Amino acid sequence: MSELQQPMWYVVHTYSGHENKVKATIEKAVKTRGMEDCITQVVVPTEDVVETTKTGKEKTRQRKVYPSYVLVKMIITDESWYVVRNTKGVTGFVGPGSKPVPLSEDEVKAMGIDLSVPKIATGDIDLEINDTVKIAKGPFSGQIGNVEEINLDTKEIKVCISAFGKETLFSVEFDGIEKI
Repeated sequence: MSELQQPMWYVVHTYSGHENKVKATIEKAVKTRGMEDCITQVVVPTEDVVETTKTGKEKTRQRKVYPSYVLVKMIITDESWYVVRNTKGVTGFVGPGSKPVPLSEDEVKAMGIDLSVPKIATGDIDLEINDTVKIAKGPFSGQIGNVEEINLDTKEIKVCISAFGKETLFSVEFDGIEKI
């Protein structure tokens, strides 16, 4: 494997309705196997859609742009291919036979994927993974830790703090932290 090889975007076909589960499972496998250098990003492309309910109210919801597909930015190695291909809910890579075909940069941009490093806006605070934060509310108030995970759906951040003599992962709401 060449040290100079850059991660490319690949399309993975999934069972219908399993896109978010596949994304979460791949991200978990990447963390547990220490493959952050090989598999750098997993995306389920969505768009906001405004719908009118039966009562006449407008409601905004997210809709999958490409149902049954997940985009994975990765360097293809035997191990990375195996991890993605054998994830529960994945039917295979898009490409001839079992050979994944990378998307061009233009194709990725056309799909609406931001090619910059993802930065999450959380109200008044802009956060990224590995940012240092201070817990402002709750039993661990005053503790300082690093952001490990950001969940926009539940508006929670998982912060790794030193507690009970070891590193502990702690969930806190967006408004319960201060960026340092």
